[in-house]
Amino acid sequence: MKEFTTQEKLKHLLSFPVIVAALGYFVDIYDLLLFGIVRVPSLKDLNLDVDTAGTMILNFQMVGLLLGGILWGILGDKKGRLSVLFGSILVYSLANIACGFLPHFPVEDKTMLYAWLRFIAGIGLAGELGAGITLVSESLPKQLRAIGTSIVAGFGLLGAVVAQLTVELAGDWTIAYYIGGALGLMLLVLRISVAESGIYNDIKHDSNIKKGNFFSFFTNWNRFVKYMKCIAIGLPTWFCIGILAVMANQFAPVMGIDSIQPGKAIMWAYVGISVGDFASGFISHWLHSRKKAIFYMMLFTIVGACLMLFGGTKSENMYYFYCAWLGLGTGYWAMFVTVGAEQFGTNIRSTATTTIPNMVRGLVPVMLLAFDGLKVNNGVITAAAIVGFFAFALGIYSTLTISETHNKDLDFNE
Repeated sequence: MKEFTTQEKLKHLLSFPVIVAALGYFVDIYDLLLFGIVRVPSLKDLNLDVDTAGTMILNFQMVGLLLGGILWGILGDKKGRLSVLFGSILVYSLANIACGFLPHFPVEDKTMLYAWLRFIAGIGLAGELGAGITLVSESLPKQLRAIGTSIVAGFGLLGAVVAQLTVELAGDWTIAYYIGGALGLMLLVLRISVAESGIYNDIKHDSNIKKGNFFSFFTNWNRFVKYMKCIAIGLPTWFCIGILAVMANQFAPVMGIDSIQPGKAIMWAYVGISVGDFASGFISHWLHSRKKAIFYMMLFTIVGACLMLFGGTKSENMYYFYCAWLGLGTGYWAMFVTVGAEQFGTNIRSTATTTIPNMVRGLVPVMLLAFDGLKVNNGVITAAAIVGFFAFALGIYSTLTISETHNKDLDFNE
């Protein structure tokens, strides 16, 4: 195996595809989490119910991510990785700008309008991470893939922090939406210089290779099991974000805390996730294993979740501390997406890498429905613990039983 000098490593890791993918994911995360951050102030300004309307609008966005993941994933395998990087960012940038104009639309009840705009934004946001990780995975030497994809996600996830700070500094949630849309359109111009993946170009014009067949994940048992396990590995991340952070305000009364701001909970969670994502690539590189890195980080997250829910969290700042802890532990997000990219052949790799994280996001409404149903008779803490138990159980089982992909060559087809 070729050994790279430090200069060669830096040249690969700071190459244009890595930088542009990282910037793209930064804007993607900014726009993806912006609704969660401005949920309370925006819904109050629009005279909508914070909990009922907020949950419905979030569910619309997550369903959009689910459907968009399939759309952009197939397109990425049929038309190329770059087509997704251009198309997806245009869709979600325009949708976010439209969200900023919500107070000015001549509609009395804006619940459905807000929901459909977040649905469209969700469709656009679905393509960014999968296409970026696929492009970077196929562009970098296999020895540097884990570190490269961690740089993309680690930097990109800082978009959540910037989103929260933008809302605080701007003082107006509509301005935060305008800024998110503008950042996306600016990035669109930067992407003109990005080159297509060489591995994909080798099969692009081969009509004998069937590309972007989403249903192929369900027509072969071994491939189906691999696909389901890849999805399950990501569930703990969105349990921590979708319930413990986004719905943080619901935990305040039972913990004896005056108030918890979901926006700040999300921000601190993503501070942790960003650090965790940077670290996960180096941990995987050091352990020579994707599985061990993910498993150890899951165990760390479980400890934090138990302490948050049952360890006597009595202050707002302590809750934010545990959000950062959970973020640090679930910072294997980039590693989990990379594992998805490495499990499948070039002809369906974009479809896999784009749909897998969005299937996880698309299951957030299921977790929220379970949480809402269980909390009626059990309370929010027990409800969260039950949902979390199943999310982590499935995640740990899948991590331990999926095949190892460290240093796996990606130049193969299904």
